[in-house]
Amino acid sequence: MKLVKLPFYCLTFLVVASTSLIAQTNLSASDAAPADSSSSSVNGGSPAILPNPSSAPAPTLRPFSRLALGGGISLMGVNLQAAINANRYMNIRGTGNFFNYSLNNINVSGFSVNGKLNLATAGASVDYYPFPNHGFRVSPGLLLYNGNGASATIAASGGTSFTLNGTTYYSSTANPVTGTGSVNLHSQNPAFTITTGWGNMISRRGGRWSFPFEVGVAMVGAPSVNLALTSGQVCSNPEGTANCQNVVDYASLNSNLQAQIAKYTNDLNSFRVYPVFSFGVAYNFGIRGSGAGQIAHANPPAQP
Repeated sequence: MKLVKLPFYCLTFLVVASTSLIAQTNLSASDAAPADSSSSSVNGGSPAILPNPSSAPAPTLRPFSRLALGGGISLMGVNLQAAINANRYMNIRGTGNFFNYSLNNINVSGFSVNGKLNLATAGASVDYYPFPNHGFRVSPGLLLYNGNGASATIAASGGTSFTLNGTTYYSSTANPVTGTGSVNLHSQNPAFTITTGWGNMISRRGGRWSFPFEVGVAMVGAPSVNLALTSGQVCSNPEGTANCQNVVDYASLNSNLQAQIAKYTNDLNSFRVYPVFSFGVAYNFGIRGSGAGQIAHANPPAQP
């Protein structure tokens, strides 16, 4: 019996509460009506029509009113970015990457190699957001500066062998072979880039922080290799003591050296297009005029 009465009491309470709330709402509206009527009569006798917030146009930013700065990591080292809004659908963005790495005592075809890998690039792109309130974008751009490359010193210790184009040579014990090498990891400057990603550095919703992610390719052209043996002698016996000749004057050795350079260059041809990948964090702020960067309406509703 009690289980039957409990829902009935709850239903009665909800009906009474709803009726009371409706009555209070109507009373408040009727109390406000004379003020509205008098105001309307002062303005010409017709009631004022207030704008409907739900029908207001989508918010937008004034062009070139916000700047974003960001940092992160990429395949080319430390990544720095700056962006400014051009219109509701586009940002203009600049990027830079840098990284240095030392290589020591690497053995390549009998040579001991000590070198340094230098990565440094700078570019610009246009970020197009087909759905401005979301983070997806497509970004064509240009790599305006490319300093990616490596430099090294090479040496073949006395009494050891090294190979060039399949031919073995023996470094002199008294006068070991030394040289230099370098790799330039691009031949196209400026280079075209195309990327896509997620995360608008200048949010169209008014947020200040973002976490941009980017992936794509840079079409940098074929790398080039330079290798030179600058001093020392090669000999006919493994001990490096008999029939020794200067590497600079050794015609067949230099011919094999050029053939070896061509092989290295061919091996690097796959890097004419290399991947772009980065992610990080960015913060945007206003830069132009009073109240710069505040979200505004493209077509503000008419005031009553």
